[in-house]
Amino acid sequence: MFVTGAGRRYNGVIRSVMAEPLTILTVVGARPQFIKAAVVSRLAAKEEGINEVLVHTGQHYDANMSSSFFEELSIPEPDHHLGIGSGPHGAQTGAMLEAIEEIIVKEKPDWVLVYGDTNSTIAGALAAAKLHVPVAHVEAGMRSFNRLMPEELNRVLTDHVSTLNLTSTETATANLKAEGIEGNRVLQVGDVMYDAARFYSDKLDDPDALLSRLGVEPGGFILATLHRAENTDDPSRLACVVEAFEGLGREHSIVLPLHPRTRAALEKTDGLARLEASVILREPMGYLEMIMLEREAVLVVTDSGGVQKEAFFHGTPCVTLRDETEWVELVESGWNTIVPPTDPAAIMQGILESVGTTGDSIEPYGSGDAAARILDALASTRGGVLA
Repeated sequence: MFVTGAGRRYNGVIRSVMAEPLTILTVVGARPQFIKAAVVSRLAAKEEGINEVLVHTGQHYDANMSSSFFEELSIPEPDHHLGIGSGPHGAQTGAMLEAIEEIIVKEKPDWVLVYGDTNSTIAGALAAAKLHVPVAHVEAGMRSFNRLMPEELNRVLTDHVSTLNLTSTETATANLKAEGIEGNRVLQVGDVMYDAARFYSDKLDDPDALLSRLGVEPGGFILATLHRAENTDDPSRLACVVEAFEGLGREHSIVLPLHPRTRAALEKTDGLARLEASVILREPMGYLEMIMLEREAVLVVTDSGGVQKEAFFHGTPCVTLRDETEWVELVESGWNTIVPPTDPAAIMQGILESVGTTGDSIEPYGSGDAAARILDALASTRGGVLA
């Protein structure tokens, strides 16, 4: 059940009757971007006047993190798969930038559309901006105000080179205004993640088979995810999380789908063996399985921005293992609690105190029609100038 209500449909009309088709080159590369792009791509495919060229950088190349998502979310196969893979930030971003530039020159798009805050995002935006192709940034204006995060640098730089910043919330719009980005460079459209949650929740199977396979019952387990470099690459923070999960696992069922980066970090210590003995470890799960678990869990514990919101969409309280979050409205309304992963006892206390809580009734992410608003805005422009 969605705590944000039934929502309303957007009454705007996508302007698909044009002298020539509008070509949108979409750049994705990481699991959260596949989810966000799915709702926009599905709608674009229905419009005769819109031609979408999909570029997958290969930033997430594991089958469970990439190819299975395209099939599960019914996203068309990419027109270009760059196969960049992992690597240091500079090398990865540079390789993407070079490859995307060649594709833009070949495809001659009217817009380059980028999502979120990954290296794929900044590479797509920079390549387009340097070629004077208009850039549209979905989920613009999000800020943690922590410049030590690579994601924060990516999102700030992308916003400042973008022609059109498509924001999810009033907070994001205000953040951009504070940086001098306003007027026809900003359009608040709502959150495409909410579009996705509404659409795919109607397609979920009965969760009983999944829960039985995991050995848990509805409302009888905690769902956890951990993947951010600030946690996985810091031995002290990772050890605190392991100790906390190990302690909680003695009394509570914890389901932990393990990100490849997290598994690799745990394998360097005794952390993996300790978690195997205390929690329910699984390989990364598909999107539909994850949102089933988010809906059925008593609590979500995560360091993922997207999972924080998905928990809210399904009325499940959340604990975020970070020092800050971009989604401040969820903290202010009581749906999300920030617990820095620097002390095992504090982590355990924060989790236990959040079980069974609920937040205020709020509607910060629009009405579930962000994709239509995005395409309408792009189809209503030429050369990046709003009509």
